Amino acid sequence: MTLLAKIIFGALMFACGAAITGGIVAWRRRQTAAAQARLADEVRATAQREAENLKREAHLTATEQATKLREQTEATFAARREELTALDKRLSDRDAIINSQLETLLRSENQLRAEKDSLNKRAEELNAEGRELARLIRLRKDQLAAEARFTEAEARRQLLQEVEQEALSDAGKLTRNILDSAKAQAEEQARKIISVAIQRYASEHTFETTTATVTLPGEEMKGRIIGRDGRNIRAFETATGVTVLIDDTPNAAVLSGFDPVRREVAREAMTRLIADGRIHPTRIEEVVAKVNAEMDETIMRLGTEAAQKADVTLPHPEIVKLLGRLHFRLSYSQNILNHSVEVAHLMGLMAAELGLDPTVARRTGLFHDIGKAVSHEVEGPHAVVGAELLKRHGESDAVVNGVASHHNDVPPAGPLGILVSAADAISASRPGARAENMTTYLKRIEDLEKIALSFPGVDKCFAVQAGRELRVFVQPDQINDEQAFALSRKLATKIEGELQYPGQIKITVIRETRCVEVAK
Repeated sequence: MTLLAKIIFGALMFACGAAITGGIVAWRRRQTAAAQARLADEVRATAQREAENLKREAHLTATEQATKLREQTEATFAARREELTALDKRLSDRDAIINSQLETLLRSENQLRAEKDSLNKRAEELNAEGRELARLIRLRKDQLAAEARFTEAEARRQLLQEVEQEALSDAGKLTRNILDSAKAQAEEQARKIISVAIQRYASEHTFETTTATVTLPGEEMKGRIIGRDGRNIRAFETATGVTVLIDDTPNAAVLSGFDPVRREVAREAMTRLIADGRIHPTRIEEVVAKVNAEMDETIMRLGTEAAQKADVTLPHPEIVKLLGRLHFRLSYSQNILNHSVEVAHLMGLMAAELGLDPTVARRTGLFHDIGKAVSHEVEGPHAVVGAELLKRHGESDAVVNGVASHHNDVPPAGPLGILVSAADAISASRPGARAENMTTYLKRIEDLEKIALSFPGVDKCFAVQAGRELRVFVQPDQINDEQAFALSRKLATKIEGELQYPGQIKITVIRETRCVEVAK
């Protein structure tokens, strides 16, 4: 075969192959399109079936929910209808009750109105009867006054005077009988107890006068105490808390201060500075500090010694310190610490006679004036202040009440307060125990006589025995014997409430009737 034939044959074969291939491809395309059409129809049919199923399910679900909602709504409406029915019934019942109460109130109002009318008529009748009774009483009084020749006011005044006189007489007799009976039973025993205590305890009384005057060796010492431009005296006053007075008194300087402990510290410091001769601010501060330290030790020592003298166990250190401070306090020239020790011993003796605990009694007597150690620092009576201090530091209730009640600031809860008052009076009123200046003494005597003259019916009065006895003379035509007895009690009460005095005051009311007749 030639080359050309081969080429032609190859071309024919290529053309035949291409035609066959194209037919096959076309056929395959037609088959694929038909398959896709069938698949689309199947998918469409499936989607339609699923849509119908979903539609049916949704319809069923909606139907069920609507049914449930309808059932719930009907149940709610039924419950609401029941509530409304019950509410209507309650309202109907309440209306019935209100109508019933209203009818009852109307009936009560009508009844009260009828009773009011009846009472008004009765009141008018009673007023008429009262006016008639008053007219009859006035008529009867006028008849009685005409027959007795006394007016109503005069008769009432005379009756009241007679009743008052009888009451005063009966009261005076009864009081006198009670007091006489009590005195007859108690005075002898009390006298025995007090006399035994006084006899068994007879201490010495030494007059201690705390002076704030410091003796100077010469007049030139005044200038050294004052210092240049007054710096020494200012430093001394600042360090001690007292005032230094330097005047024309020869060889003397006066120390003035309310606190006796500070005054004693200042006196000792001034004495040491004068003896040393070196007086300047630095030396003053050193000496005052040293004296203060020694004073604290001295105060504790004095308090401890006082407790030992009184045979009392040592109390709280603060109480011991306050006891020591009492050594520098005086009452009418009597040293208060020595007075407290004496009262403690007297308390122990009297308590033993009465069968009480002497230990507690001595403790109460030793502490009875402890409040005076701080009386300028704390407001209130020294007995109450001292009791509060003792209570704060653990003392027993018996001791606290005995201290608080020994001046009747609080009611006594036992016999200790009364015993302290007695022992305090014994220690203060013994001859030589206390002294006072002339001005205070004359003022007390004057006040004592003024109190007596303030009572009606008192003619004159005299304070005798240094003010320990008051003799009152009354007018016999104004005060009888029973009234004189009552007057003495009133005087004693008023003197106790208004005056401050050591010991006790005896009141004697004297009623003298003079009968004078002339024989011819």
